[in-house]
Amino acid sequence: MSGTKYLLRRLMLSVLVIVGVLLVTFMVSRVIPSDPARLYVGTRASEKALIEVRQQLGLDDPLPEQFVRYVWSSARGDFGYSYRTKRPIVEDLKVRLPATMELVTVAMILAIAIGIPTGVLAAADYGGKFDRVIRVLSIGGVSMPAFWLALLLQLVFFLWLGWLPLGGRLSQTIIFIAPITTITGFGLVDSLITGNWVAFRDSVWHIVLPAVVLATFPISLVVRMMRASMLEVLSETYIAAARAAGLSETQILFKLALKNAIVPTLTVMGLVFAFSITGAVLVETIFLWPGVGNYMLEAILNNDVPVLFAVTLIVTMIYILVNFLVDLLQTALDPRIRVGRREEA
Repeated sequence: MSGTKYLLRRLMLSVLVIVGVLLVTFMVSRVIPSDPARLYVGTRASEKALIEVRQQLGLDDPLPEQFVRYVWSSARGDFGYSYRTKRPIVEDLKVRLPATMELVTVAMILAIAIGIPTGVLAAADYGGKFDRVIRVLSIGGVSMPAFWLALLLQLVFFLWLGWLPLGGRLSQTIIFIAPITTITGFGLVDSLITGNWVAFRDSVWHIVLPAVVLATFPISLVVRMMRASMLEVLSETYIAAARAAGLSETQILFKLALKNAIVPTLTVMGLVFAFSITGAVLVETIFLWPGVGNYMLEAILNNDVPVLFAVTLIVTMIYILVNFLVDLLQTALDPRIRVGRREEA
C-alpha cells in the first residue's frame, strides 16, 4: 500500500470515528432525563424564560436539523456554552487544555526518559538483582492507586519536608509580582520564552508532584513492555552474531536491539498519552491543577452536559492524532510494517 493511499485510508477512518462520537454524544444528550433549558437557566426560571432559552438553543427544531447544527458547530470549534459558568466552552478550553497537555507531556517525557533505559538495563541483567528489583517496582507502580500516591507525596514533600508546594499551577505571589505572559499556554515554555525565571522556577516546583504521580503508571508500563520486548530481541540470532563480531554490549543494547524492541512500546505510549488526559481527573483534583480533568469533574458534579461532550470530542481527536503519529513513526522505524502493508494491498 503506497504512503498516499495509507494516509488517505487512515484519515477516512479517523473521520468516521469522529462522526461516530458526534452521533453518540448527540443521541445521549437527547436521552438523558434532564431538560437542557432548565439546566441552563436554573431550577427557579419561569416558563417564559424556558421557552426563550429553548428557542435560543434550537431545542425545538427537528432532531436531524439539530444534529447537523451540532456537527457544523463542532467542526468550527464552537461547543456552545457551559451551563455552570455561562461562558463559551471554547474559552474555558483555551485555558484548561494547555494546562492538562503540559502536565501530561511532562509525565510522558519522564516515562520515556526513565522507562525505556530502565527496561533495557533490566533485560540486560535478566535474572539478576537489578532485574528483580525493577520487576517488583514496576508491578507496584502499575497497581498503585494514583490518589493514594498523590496524598502520600503531599504528606512527605509538603507537610513533613516542606520542599514542594501542596498544589496549584503557580503561587499566588508569583501571579501578582511576576505573571506569565501567555504565548503557548504551557507555563514552563512561556516563562522560558519571556525570560521570566522567577515564574519558571515556581512552575517547575508546582509541576513536580502531579507529574510524578501521573507518570508512575506509564513509567511502570514502559519498563515492563521494554523489558519483555528486549528479552525477545536479545534472543535473536543476529544479536549473537553481533556479539561474536565484537560489538560492545552498549552498542548491542542501545543501537541494535533497542530499535526493534521499541516499536511495541510506542503503541502503548500512544494509548497511555491519550488516556492520561482524562485519567488526570483525580491527579488534577488532588493537586488543584486547573486542567481539563478538573474541568470535567466540575461538569459531572454540576450536570454540565455540553462541557462533558466537548471534552469527549477533544480527547477523541487527540487520541486519533496521537495514534496516527505513532503509526507513522512505527512505519518509519520498522520496514517490516511497510512490507506487510504492501502485501495486504
